[in-house]
Order: sequence, then C-alpha cells, then structure tokens
Amino acid sequence: MKRFEQLKNLVASLEPDFVKFYEKENAAAGTRVRKGMQELKNLAQEIRVEIQDKKNT
Repeated sequence: MKRFEQLKNLVASLEPDFVKFYEKENAAAGTRVRKGMQELKNLAQEIRVEIQDKKNT
C-alpha cells in the first residue's frame, strides 16, 4: 500500500502544473508535467513488477 500512496501523492503533486499548462499555457509547466508523467510511468512499472513477483511466489 505504500507504493499506492506514492502513486496518489505523485498524481496530486502534478495537478497545479497541469492547470498552469492547460489553462494558462505555461510552457515550463508542461515540461514539469512531462517529467512527472515519466516518474509516474516508472513507478507504475515498479508496482507491476512487485505485484507479479508477489503473485508468483
């Protein structure tokens, strides 16, 4: 469940930059969103591997 909390916190932390990018057209916020989405992808992959390992034991 710790990983799930990390996932939720990461998504929540990206919200202000999403707003800045889409509503205020702030290009720097778009860069931060892309970086955060990459972190989200990596974390999701780690969770998938962890779940698969636990399932197979």
